[in-house]
Amino acid sequence: MIVGIGTDIIEVERVKNIIERYGDKFLGKVFAQVEIDYCNTWGEARYQHFAARFAAKEAFGKAFGTGITAEFKFCDFAVENESGGKPVAVLSEEMKTKLVGCNVFVSLAHLEKLATAYVIIEKNV
Repeated sequence: MIVGIGTDIIEVERVKNIIERYGDKFLGKVFAQVEIDYCNTWGEARYQHFAARFAAKEAFGKAFGTGITAEFKFCDFAVENESGGKPVAVLSEEMKTKLVGCNVFVSLAHLEKLATAYVIIEKNV
């Protein structure tokens, strides 16, 4: 049973500007190290990958039903990639306890100027 769906779209340039302005302080607050490492392998295209992951965090907050609040922080949700490239949602231990019995699915897409993400939270029945 689906208990939450979230989507978000963001301009890549907006994320690029924030990263260039705040650097590691922003990256460390918003992204897991595995996300930072993955995105940085893409050279100049890294901003598209950071933007897609940022959109995924926003989409997760919507699917979870709170947005970015005390109930959900950016660091509670990360996106890793399987060896074939499929994005996989990774939850913090705290978030796992809030979503016991649930699966979280994530889909990302990006172009040069835009990135988008969808998140579905499904309860096992």
